[in-house]
Amino acid sequence: MPGSKQQSPLRVVVTGASSGIGQATAELFARRGDRVVVAARNLDGLEKVAARCRAGGGEAVAVAADVTDVEAVRGLADRAVAAFGGIDVWVSNVGVGAIGRYADTPMQTHDRVIRSNLIGHMNDAHAVMPIFLRQGHGIFVNVISLGGFVAAPYAAAYSASKFGLRGFAESLRAELVGHPHIHVCDIYPGFVDTPGLRHGANYVGRRITSPPPVLDPWRVAAAIRRRADNPAPTTVVGVSAVLARVMHAVSPALTARVMERLLITYFDRAERVPVSDGNVFEPSPDTAIVEGNLRSPRKRIASGAVATCSAAALGYLLSKRRHARFGNR
Repeated sequence: MPGSKQQSPLRVVVTGASSGIGQATAELFARRGDRVVVAARNLDGLEKVAARCRAGGGEAVAVAADVTDVEAVRGLADRAVAAFGGIDVWVSNVGVGAIGRYADTPMQTHDRVIRSNLIGHMNDAHAVMPIFLRQGHGIFVNVISLGGFVAAPYAAAYSASKFGLRGFAESLRAELVGHPHIHVCDIYPGFVDTPGLRHGANYVGRRITSPPPVLDPWRVAAAIRRRADNPAPTTVVGVSAVLARVMHAVSPALTARVMERLLITYFDRAERVPVSDGNVFEPSPDTAIVEGNLRSPRKRIASGAVATCSAAALGYLLSKRRHARFGNR
């Protein structure tokens, strides 16, 4: 069974599978012969992803489902059991975002982001946990992000959803202590090269990109697949996530000030674009694309410099904190 000895083929459900990390994850499972149900709102895009999974060597079924609809998610779980006889791994990957000052972003957008990123994952777990309990085994993978450790200015609802998702996962793990073959695994990637940024809502009217270093989405997908064979509660992927987590732990206030200043400087210089609701309320037609072309050669060179500067900043913060502690004695 998963978590104790690799079972092949595994029966896997991946939500948010029409592009980006979800698509890459489904394809990686399929390449080793696993049986995959891919789910998202855009059925046409899912059919393309399912075809790629079948071409890679696995079985695949596409199911249109909006994770904010609890009945739709229960239907998704039922379809997976009907197709493959059970579910060994559920990858809860849906995530939408909205960039904008809190007061300038419509409240209905904040609401939808929370429903998608937090309630959607809770709906996933609520649908699959009874199946795992009946089977006596199963792995629930939460794809969270470094936003689960470090709140981002101009992304209040996104940050709230990711902090909430981390708390939800910890609570669920505690309930499952008596079920050693049922696991809840959290994945915390740094900035990832997916179409997600251009798909999201934009209320600042500036083109949004990701600061280097930017992760290859296939690397994140590989980390998710590893958890199917070797479950672990927390997996941090990428140097940016590691550094951000530690810097926030050392000095949350300073980390927030630095992030706010960096974003203001970026928005002042970025290209103007139309304000948009993105894919928050409607699925994006831009599907079956894993990468977002954010890793230009110039950005890849810059990533080393950013990592070096971040490490230096972390060292400074640690030194400052140490001196303050000894100075107060």
